[in-house]
Amino acid sequence: MLDTVRPSLAGFFEGANPAPPTHLGTRYDASGNFLPEPGNTIVCHLVEGSLSQAAIIEVRERMLAMPGADRLAFTPISSLHMTLFQGIIEYRRRLPYWPSDVPLDTSIYDMTRLYLERLQGFEGHGPFKIKVAEVVPTGLTVAGATEQDRRILKAWRDALSVPFGYRHPDHDTYVFHITFAYQIRRFADERAAAWQELFDDCLSFLESKAPVIDLKPPAFCSFKDMKHFEELLVLG
Repeated sequence: MLDTVRPSLAGFFEGANPAPPTHLGTRYDASGNFLPEPGNTIVCHLVEGSLSQAAIIEVRERMLAMPGADRLAFTPISSLHMTLFQGIIEYRRRLPYWPSDVPLDTSIYDMTRLYLERLQGFEGHGPFKIKVAEVVPTGLTVAGATEQDRRILKAWRDALSVPFGYRHPDHDTYVFHITFAYQIRRFADERAAAWQELFDDCLSFLESKAPVIDLKPPAFCSFKDMKHFEELLVLG
């Protein structure tokens, strides 16, 4: 049945990927409850009340209604965002995911305070627009709506690597995304065709109803878990 799904989706199914999901047991448990995982990040939240937010929520509801959706741990609607640049996180205290000039045992609170200081007066690279590239079990993959938008996104990430003090290995190949959920268990192979049909329908729906996704300006946020991202500083 897996020959009915795109190669990018195969890893979400039991037959192609029997390994446990990466964040199970640290980010969330087997019942779908989110666990403490403090850190900080730069994100763009969805614009509340926008047409694109409504369309994205509709797609999220369609996924929730699918048989087998209990294998996903869904985040709250209020947490929906696109990550622009990954900050530090409790369970990733190693290089190059941490600034080399700061001890690896520095508290998350002190790291957030340090980054707030470093980001004062930070000059961004202007607004950008994004569009949906693909619908997947965990949400949406997105990209700059135009080549110019993609250049602006890259400029933001390059500039933010300076105050954060690192570049992740995927710095230049990072896939932007809006997370709806995390997998608790891989999907059953016999459900592959049904999920593929849903994702195709949802992508067509979003291309029609939300050809451009409205985002708030980038903001430095702190979080205790994946349910809420508190905006501490909106970047210029």
